Amino acid sequence: MRPKISWSDLAGARVGVWGLGVEGAANLRRLQQLGVDDPVLVDDRPPDGRAGGPAVLATGGGGLAALLNCEVVVKTPGISRYRPEVATLEAHGVAVVGGLGLWMEEAPLERVALVTGTKGKSTTTALASHLATGLGHRCLAAGNIGRPPWDPDVDDGPHDYYIVEASSYQATDLASSPPVVVVTSLDPDHLDWHGDTATYYRDKLSACTQPGADLTVADGDSPALRAHADLLGPRVRWVSARDHSLDGGWTARLGLLGAHNHRNALLARACLLGLGVPGADDPAALVQAAEHFGALESRLQPIGSVGGVRFVDDGLATNVLPTVAALDAMGDDRVALLAGGYDRGIDYAPLGRAVRRRAAPTLVATLPDSGPRIRRALLDAGVPGGSVLDCPDLASAVAAGFAWAAPDGVVLLSPAAPSFGRYRSYRDRAADFAAAMEACRGGGPGADVSRPEAAAPKD
Repeated sequence: MRPKISWSDLAGARVGVWGLGVEGAANLRRLQQLGVDDPVLVDDRPPDGRAGGPAVLATGGGGLAALLNCEVVVKTPGISRYRPEVATLEAHGVAVVGGLGLWMEEAPLERVALVTGTKGKSTTTALASHLATGLGHRCLAAGNIGRPPWDPDVDDGPHDYYIVEASSYQATDLASSPPVVVVTSLDPDHLDWHGDTATYYRDKLSACTQPGADLTVADGDSPALRAHADLLGPRVRWVSARDHSLDGGWTARLGLLGAHNHRNALLARACLLGLGVPGADDPAALVQAAEHFGALESRLQPIGSVGGVRFVDDGLATNVLPTVAALDAMGDDRVALLAGGYDRGIDYAPLGRAVRRRAAPTLVATLPDSGPRIRRALLDAGVPGGSVLDCPDLASAVAAGFAWAAPDGVVLLSPAAPSFGRYRSYRDRAADFAAAMEACRGGGPGADVSRPEAAAPKD
């Protein structure tokens, strides 16, 4: 059980901030707002040259010892709760908490919904907030979507409703949950942080059973969620992409690709119904509310076309599950799939099976570092070797994919792997993808390539 501590409780306490990324900066701003003087600042890799700023200690270079002198340590989500330093702090009576958990302890939980899941949580959060806003309510989409609700630079409240995205990392920091929790999907991920699949599933779904949780709105098309229904709390509403009772025609106004995004839209509506949002029960009102929704960046986002070939950025597909969904969303189109990136050791066999059963012509251009394991999974699934092309970098993969997809196919960046290692962020990878597309348009570097002969996988 996590300690029930709120941000307000930190006023006057000896506080440490562990981790100085985006959320760490928000934590510092909130502490400053609370009048907390000189918090201990610690980071695994302290930034260089904080001219005129407070000293930042390295975790392994005196930082842990300094945190042991604190009453409360606010850590960023990327620091695993299973690290030995966390156990050391807690053994010495130091409360180790997260910003979202602190916020939950004093939030108006009856007006808060928490959205989690392996994939689809950002889109569902954005959809629920967009619909609530379109229905005439002041709604904040916050949390892991990039807006910490406790950050003074974000919180311009009060709001009528809060739709809060939580990662599996953040879920482990919660001592309380709002009455409505949405789970969009479940598939193994982040095993380096959680340790194993069973622990990841338990941590990911923990918000469903924390004090205060009542209704879980869950992806009814997920076999993994069905198999773990015992972790979903006291009441569950299953939502399927075929759940016509939640549609009524309004979802078509959103302009989203794929059955999984249709299901995300239905999950968003079920979330608003669970919160009792006025207008959420009116399909006609939702038709108007759904207008002008903009697809989130790097989530099945069309970025342009060259000579009839469409380019789609799904760079935030960092797991097999969303990449399979992206392929399904392409329907009968000829697709050059660009897959690979930082290798977290996940199982690529489901991707191999998805490519094998796809009737439309499909080329998979694999990328470092996980490219060799993706190739093996594809070949093991029976995908013809001519349908797999190993590429040294994204630019060459785009050029090869463009040549193969012409004249009317799709080049789909859906890597089933994170960007870090070779890119600073997914945005850098997206920029590289867009630049490679433009090189195809202008006949630039890598555009003049022979067309690989990739056969369509057959059942």
